[in-house]
Amino acid sequence: MNKILIDSSVWISFFRGNEEANNLNILLDKNMVCINDLILSELIPPLMLKKENELIRLMNSIERLKMEIDWIGIIQIQVLNLKSGLNRVGIPDLIIAQNAIHNNVQLYSFDKHFELMKKEIGLKLFKS
Repeated sequence: MNKILIDSSVWISFFRGNEEANNLNILLDKNMVCINDLILSELIPPLMLKKENELIRLMNSIERLKMEIDWIGIIQIQVLNLKSGLNRVGIPDLIIAQNAIHNNVQLYSFDKHFELMKKEIGLKLFKS
């Protein structure tokens, strides 16, 4: 089965026990989850402050996607976003989208701008 890149919005919802992220348990049980260093860099610092060492260890044990940032590609994606009226997509989310595309995995996120971007850039999204 193909891996699914889990965005920080899903992880945060999952950590908070929100029902919307219940599908993550199923994906974890089926070993379908992957992560990248950018998402980990968003999640690990707050966990460190809360001394959630076991959770940090578990997060670090998840399969990581290799990251190679194509800056020209990032600029092109942002130009497409701007042309279609998406003005507030940050560089980290562009890198996450590019990473999912380059590794041919689906992205699981609660951030709505990925849904708006998917057709323009060929991003595959996981639907729960």
